[in-house]
Amino acid sequence: MTFHDRKSNFIELGKFLGQFSLTTEEKSENTVEYEGFYNELNQKIDTAIHHNGWFTRENIIFALNEWSKALKQENLNAWLEKYDLNDHEEQKTVAVIMAGNIPLVGFHDFLSVLMSGHKVLVKQSGNDKLLLPIIAKFLIQLNPEFENLIRFTDDQLKDFDAVIATGSNNTARYFEYYFKNKASIIRKNRNSVAVLTGNESELQLQDLSRDIFRYFGLGCRNVSKLYVPEDYNFDQFYPAMLQWQDIVNHAKFANNYDYNKAVYLMSEFKILDNGFLLLKEDQSFGSPIATLFYERYSSEEDLKLNLEDNKEKLQCVVSEGFMDTEVKFGETQHPKLWDYADDVDTLSFLLKL
Repeated sequence: MTFHDRKSNFIELGKFLGQFSLTTEEKSENTVEYEGFYNELNQKIDTAIHHNGWFTRENIIFALNEWSKALKQENLNAWLEKYDLNDHEEQKTVAVIMAGNIPLVGFHDFLSVLMSGHKVLVKQSGNDKLLLPIIAKFLIQLNPEFENLIRFTDDQLKDFDAVIATGSNNTARYFEYYFKNKASIIRKNRNSVAVLTGNESELQLQDLSRDIFRYFGLGCRNVSKLYVPEDYNFDQFYPAMLQWQDIVNHAKFANNYDYNKAVYLMSEFKILDNGFLLLKEDQSFGSPIATLFYERYSSEEDLKLNLEDNKEKLQCVVSEGFMDTEVKFGETQHPKLWDYADDVDTLSFLLKL
């Protein structure tokens, strides 16, 4: 299979994923022949919602649509043009251990391994194991050569040359020991933060609400902490969050909101509360579900130094004109193909194997 074959197959996959919508179920004429896959994936979406209480149809459809946009030809070209992807004879098998915190969170690694010309051995999280196999099946329908390139396993990993593993700080220590003799990318816990100046518009804060609440805040690209000026007034912040107020009707989110609120009140912590989001002053980066930490700053330069010192703990810094590597408000859940997790160039790693 040539590089151009692989790319054209993923472009076709992107068109297929773009058919899924919360409001319409129109199938494009050029993919009518894949109606069986459409129905099968639609059924798996329903099953995934029952299997994992944190997955909702809205969030799964959002993930599918984001991948549909990412797999457009212009995006693939922009991502891949800087790499030497000439077809090579030696194929490696790359084991990919996936997280399951949000739908299809491991798809970028899956895509990267296949685009690099290697074989992928997938070990999925039990929390998200229903969607990707259907996507792999679709690719095999497009091009039967993928059958020799894609393998899923629930067993102990064996017969592989390199590994990409995503997990917590605790599992990372296990991965580092277990895979010490393999070429590897080992990912640990990361969080995202936002830096506010107090001059944000209502629209910017509404955009920020998506960074906070999409996927219930479970992703490493979700904002879990705010940095605000010493005199910041949250009266301008909370109204912009109201578009997400129905999130508290989700049982698992509501349980976390109630539990964390009770813990904070019993511990006599000072908190702010609008009925679905707790704000707690805290120096930590990772806040519990339904909670957003905040920290006040007096010097932008000191804050920049602090963020630089902790960059290995951070996935995204959301701000406007604060630093060169910032992510714009509302954009954390719209990463480009070249926005690598932990800022580690996955494709360069794979091409050196």
